[in-house]
Amino acid sequence: MTADPTASARRTRLGRLLLTAFAVAAAGDLLSLLIGWDAGHPLFKPLLMPLLAGYVLTRRGPGLLTAALLFGWGGDVALLFDADLAFLLGMGSFAAGHVCYLVLFGRRRASPLLGAGYAVALTGTVALLWSDLPADLRVPVAGYSLLLTTMAWRSGALGRTAGLGGALFLLSDTLIATGVAAWPQPPRPDFWIMLTYLAAQYLLAQGVLAAAPRRDSGRAGVR
Repeated sequence: MTADPTASARRTRLGRLLLTAFAVAAAGDLLSLLIGWDAGHPLFKPLLMPLLAGYVLTRRGPGLLTAALLFGWGGDVALLFDADLAFLLGMGSFAAGHVCYLVLFGRRRASPLLGAGYAVALTGTVALLWSDLPADLRVPVAGYSLLLTTMAWRSGALGRTAGLGGALFLLSDTLIATGVAAWPQPPRPDFWIMLTYLAAQYLLAQGVLAAAPRRDSGRAGVR
């Protein structure tokens, strides 16, 4: 059964529109953080992952990729609230997204050398942060860090694009953790957190899409 070229063209146009809207919302969010416009971040941030997930849907990407991005949206919204419970809920939502990514990566081979480097980074970071984290957050942060670092390492199995996305996700969340631990921060830390996070999610999405079999190129069938 051949694909409908008209429907495919419509999906392509819609995908471009959604990706452009994602870029505009991302620029608006980053600019608001850079200039200190407090109303901009809660306005733009909740739009970001749904727009990127919508783009993935127009590309007929794997359902788990859409789920990973929507779990990211849940984490984004939770972290808009300054409370320990909101932080834990946000971390849990992001953790669910990382599990989705890990399932997507499957059994593809990742670099053992890179894995060793990530393991050293994880051990050192958790050890350094441990005493400065609030006592009730130490174990959850350590568990989440293990899951995130595993995702970052395994993302390299899909190629450089996804691998860079995984590394940037780890960097973004490390910046959040150092802030929770009250370590010295760079100017406008929220800007750097969001910049690395948005780049991470975009690159992971593109890496997964590039590796996923196409479902609209000649035959309709199973992936």
